[in-house]
Amino acid sequence: MFSFILKGGPVMFPIILGSIVGLAIVLERFWAYRHMNLNAFEFVEEVFKAIKKNRINHALELCDHNIQNPLAVVFKIGIERRALPLDRLEKILEQAGNNQIQKLEKYLGTLVSIISIEPLLGFLGTITGLIRAFMSWEHTGANVTVSALAAGIYEAMITTAAGLIIAIPFYLCYNYFISRIKAASNDLTNHCIQLLEVIAETREE
Repeated sequence: MFSFILKGGPVMFPIILGSIVGLAIVLERFWAYRHMNLNAFEFVEEVFKAIKKNRINHALELCDHNIQNPLAVVFKIGIERRALPLDRLEKILEQAGNNQIQKLEKYLGTLVSIISIEPLLGFLGTITGLIRAFMSWEHTGANVTVSALAAGIYEAMITTAAGLIIAIPFYLCYNYFISRIKAASNDLTNHCIQLLEVIAETREE
């Protein structure tokens, strides 16, 4: 493996650096999303039942028990501020939801940059490798041999392959993360509207 890296030329070093940073982001995001496997329907139903029965402390305990989940965080904020006017409470929930989505999107901008740059670095290595091969050809003239061109061709092919090999799995991970974020955003939007309705109903009673 190390010999392949050397044959890939100097462009391989930023490619490898990008792969290390990208892998660190992917692992960190998987670790951060481990608390998102919450049964939203069951959680919401239990919280709503507690609110309707005026068991506010129990509703807050349910939120605290799942506090690593964005939905539980926003619900706790809404329940604690349930005495506010509904229009004001709606804005607070919206802001809290946006903050949670921003946390879920952390580092994804860097990851998508790495996904975009890795193939470009690979193509750059292709160009520098071909330049190196043609320079060898120019230097040897009519006596050119395959071995004289091999180093440049190695550099051209290895860097292109490395850039794509790194970018493709990172791109799949990025799409997975985006799908999780979209699902979380939809849950927050839908269930926060329901929370406002439940709070409004309890005030009317």
